[in-house]
Amino acid sequence: MSLIVQKFGGSSVKDTEHLMNVARIVTDTYKKGNDVVVVVSAQGDTTDDLIAKYKEIDSNPSERERDMLLAAGEQISISLLAMAIQSLGYPAVSLLGWQAGFSTTSSHTRARIKKVDTTRLKNEIARKNIVVVAGFQGMDKYDDLTTLGRGGSDTSAVAIAAAMGADLCQIFTDVEGVFTADPRKVPNAHKLDEISYGEMLELASLGAQVLNNRSVELAKKYNIELEVLSSLTNKPGTIVKEKTKMEKFLISGIAKDDDIVRISVTNIPDEPGLAFKLFSVLSAKGINVDIILQSIGRDKSKDISFTINKDNAETAMALLEKNFVSRYDDVKISMNDNVAKISIVGSGMESHAGVATDMFEALFDANINIHMISTSEIKISVLIRKEYADKAISVLHDKFFPAE
Repeated sequence: MSLIVQKFGGSSVKDTEHLMNVARIVTDTYKKGNDVVVVVSAQGDTTDDLIAKYKEIDSNPSERERDMLLAAGEQISISLLAMAIQSLGYPAVSLLGWQAGFSTTSSHTRARIKKVDTTRLKNEIARKNIVVVAGFQGMDKYDDLTTLGRGGSDTSAVAIAAAMGADLCQIFTDVEGVFTADPRKVPNAHKLDEISYGEMLELASLGAQVLNNRSVELAKKYNIELEVLSSLTNKPGTIVKEKTKMEKFLISGIAKDDDIVRISVTNIPDEPGLAFKLFSVLSAKGINVDIILQSIGRDKSKDISFTINKDNAETAMALLEKNFVSRYDDVKISMNDNVAKISIVGSGMESHAGVATDMFEALFDANINIHMISTSEIKISVLIRKEYADKAISVLHDKFFPAE
C-alpha cells in the first residue's frame, strides 16, 4: 500500500463533467489499495471572477479581506469533488486548509507555510476516507485565513507529501507533462520523460506555467518525486526528480514570461550603497527583482534597469518615486511593459561551450533585438519586445530541437 498525493488544477475541475472525470481518476487510484489525499484548486476562472468582484468595490482592499474572499473558491471545489467521489460509492471527506493542518505566516495573499499538522489527515485516512483538501490556503497564528499566492495549490500538495512521507505526488494539469516549449505555441514541442529539480525550478521561475516554482523548491528540499501529467488522457507524464538520465539533451526547455515590466532608474549618483538602498526598498515590500543591468558610471552618475512582475509595477514605481526621485534632483524613473523574457534551460550547458552564441545567432537571424541578458549555470535569459516573444520561442526551439 502506498500514500499518493494528487493535485488537480482549476481547469481539471472546471465543471461537472471534469469533476466526475477527476473523481474517477482518484477512485481508480484508491481501488488499487492506495491511501489518497487530493488537493484541489478553485474551479476554472473562479479566482479571477472573485478578484473582479472585489475590484468593483475597491481596487485595493485590505489583504486580509482579499484572502477571506479568495479562499472561498477552493471550498466550492473540495465539497463538489467529495460529493462526486461519494456518488461513485467511495468514502470521501473535504477539508479546508486550516482543517488539514496548514499553519502559515501572516503575509496575506503571499503567505508561506510554516507547518502542516498531519493529525487530522492521518485520522481520516485511518477511517479509509479519500481526503480532499483545499489548496492555496491556511491559517496564521491569529486564526485568520491566509492564501499562498498564485500556484499555491501545487505548494500545498507538495507540503502534504513532505509532511506525510508520501510515496508519490502527482500534479494533474491540462497538458501531458513538461514539454520542451509550450505545445500550444510550438506544435513540434515534445514531452520530456523526466527533468531534474534544478531545471524544473528554473523553468517554473522563468514563466513555464506547468508547475509553481515554490512547489519545486519544496520537492527538492524534501526529495519528493513529482509526476506532472494530464487529467484528460491516461498517459504517463514527466517525472521531476534529483537525478535524471537526460545528459544527452543540451537544452531541456524554453520558457516565456510576458507578465513583466522593465523599470529604469537613471542619473543615480555614482556613490557606494545606492544600489543596495534601491533594491532593499523593493525587497522590504516583498518585490522580487529579476534581470538587473547597471551602466558604467559617467559624470558621477549611473543608470540601473531591472525587471519585476507586472503585478508589482505600481507599488515599485511609487516606492522609487518616494525614495529616489523626491530626494535626488536628477534621478528619473520610467517603466516599459512592452517586454518579454525568453529563457533556455538545461543542465547540459554547464559542460558545453557556445550555447549563448547559438541562442544569440538564432535571434539575430530572426531579426530580434536583445535588450538585456541574464545567465546562470543552467539558463540564459534575454529581454526582448513582447510582440516578438512567440517568434523567438519558435526559432530557438528549431535551433536547439531540430526536426529529425
